Amino acid sequence: MLELTGVVAGYGGGAVLQGVDLVCDEGTITCVVGPNGAGKSTVLRVVSGLLTPSEGTVMMGDIQLSGQSAAAILRAGVTQVPQSQALFPHMSVRENVLMGGFLIRRDKKLLMSRLEQVQQLVPLVADRAAQHGGNLSGGQRRMVEIARCLMLDPKVLLLDEPSLGLDPRSLAAVAELINRLHGDGVTVLLVEQNVRLGLGLATHGVVMEGGKVRLTGSATEVMNHPEIATLYLGGTSATTKAADAVPHDSAGAPSQ
Repeated sequence: MLELTGVVAGYGGGAVLQGVDLVCDEGTITCVVGPNGAGKSTVLRVVSGLLTPSEGTVMMGDIQLSGQSAAAILRAGVTQVPQSQALFPHMSVRENVLMGGFLIRRDKKLLMSRLEQVQQLVPLVADRAAQHGGNLSGGQRRMVEIARCLMLDPKVLLLDEPSLGLDPRSLAAVAELINRLHGDGVTVLLVEQNVRLGLGLATHGVVMEGGKVRLTGSATEVMNHPEIATLYLGGTSATTKAADAVPHDSAGAPSQ
């Protein structure tokens, strides 16, 4: 579904990404982890068209995304939820979500159909329709931010630090929504500082360091890699650690 090959990109003449190769298969959840400055968020900016690589290519199937405008990449089916503070605070929840459908705004029937679909996936959109975005809690804002991106019925959803600043209850709601999208066949590429959470949600894991991909594999393989355990998991490499990151229901079963 999504493939980066030899991508070099950065800001002000400096290369943050130094030859990144990355593949996300269709229908997977891929989590990118690594230290600050590794280039994780820069990968998302390159895929979404907010940053043009100086070298390399980004492909989605047979479509080349690299070199295309952000609007063209949206039309191709790639949407991104920024790290935080992405809502218009003085607009209502409904207005914020409808902004996500600006590419289809002339087709009112399709726009309203998409809104109905999004409301079914994220009931908060209907429940808080008239409330200003600036009056929502952090978890509610994140749900609305994701809902807005779903208005274009994306093939690929990019999530930058979806757990940032969220309390456990909000975190569980966001995790459940990501799992539902995965169940619906949406390909998800997310960046997470919370390694246990990110890899606990993901099907595949990618470790970046110094602008390069250092390790790839299934989420379980990456979680249990000795080096990752030492760097991020307090020196303990155990599959049960990954299970702790996935929200569970009251009976102790993983939420799906």
